[in-house]
Amino acid sequence: MSFQPSALLITGGAGFIGANFLRVALAADPSVRLITLDALTYAGSRSNLVEDPRHTFVQGDIADGEIVRRLLAEHEIDGIVHFAAESHVDRSILGPAAFVQTNVVGTFQLLDAAREAWGDRQDVRFHHVSTDEVYGDLTPEAPAFRETTPYDPSSPYSATKAASDHLVRAYARTYGLPVTITNCSNNYGPFQYPEKLIPLTILRALSGRTIPIYGDGQQVRDWLYVRDHCEAIWQVLTRAASGATYNVGGGNQPTNLDLVHRICGILDERHPQGAPHVRLVEFVTDRPGHDRRYAMDTTAIARDLGWRPRHTLSTGLDATVAWIFDNREWLAAIARENDLDDWIATQYTDR
Repeated sequence: MSFQPSALLITGGAGFIGANFLRVALAADPSVRLITLDALTYAGSRSNLVEDPRHTFVQGDIADGEIVRRLLAEHEIDGIVHFAAESHVDRSILGPAAFVQTNVVGTFQLLDAAREAWGDRQDVRFHHVSTDEVYGDLTPEAPAFRETTPYDPSSPYSATKAASDHLVRAYARTYGLPVTITNCSNNYGPFQYPEKLIPLTILRALSGRTIPIYGDGQQVRDWLYVRDHCEAIWQVLTRAASGATYNVGGGNQPTNLDLVHRICGILDERHPQGAPHVRLVEFVTDRPGHDRRYAMDTTAIARDLGWRPRHTLSTGLDATVAWIFDNREWLAAIARENDLDDWIATQYTDR
């Protein structure tokens, strides 16, 4: 059954993927209204938000059930797209409590508020955005993750996302709540907070700082350009059957080392005074419980909804580097909000 939203609550809309989804949704449906709920923690920024008369921003925590219930009633919300999450693996290892609070308790509060507000209605939709990390990791020869792959999370981050997935499915089965879920691979592109591998590599290389790579750099990820991901979410939200789950991936599996080398090659052309940027690569001690390989089988979403990524890794990386070069004001705003100059000098991750 197709779903035609009139008012969507976007949790985490001031974050990386949520901010891109705002733009995709506004372009896809000229009548839809969007209400962003975001706590503006370190990875969310007002500078990410879109200015549009159909968009309303509310600062608040998804774990605050009172705020969620008020917004559902006040704006006559008929759909929720749930991006809000703590998502940094390294941070989850150092401080897992915040991940339990946001990813598990926050998801519960949203689900329970939706159940109360919507009752038995079926012309509504709760879409939950999850990750490939709930599946654990793969050996080099193993087939890609499918929607039926058993969950085997490795970090506090992925464990809390797995728990939130289970909650969503439980509310669908127990209460009949109309839900859909997408599990995505590593995203990259505009508005990504500079703690993640791709923007961090670009920014450190441009500043002449070392580019740290965990272990031997042979960890494999499937990289998905964020606008492609958001288009997939829109397709699942509006066209998929209630209860459906789809894997979303970029269709590539470079090693982290190869990815960084590709970025350095692009920077050599755009910023030749710093070339060769690959000289800045530095191998550092691997992190605990580091998954070796992820890969996504996207056969189902291609078959059922006709979705395929528009960007290859090459075109997506080119677009991302170009966006960073063209959006220095955004970078300056993020740096001012978070004192990122010193932070970028010391941090690294592959998520």
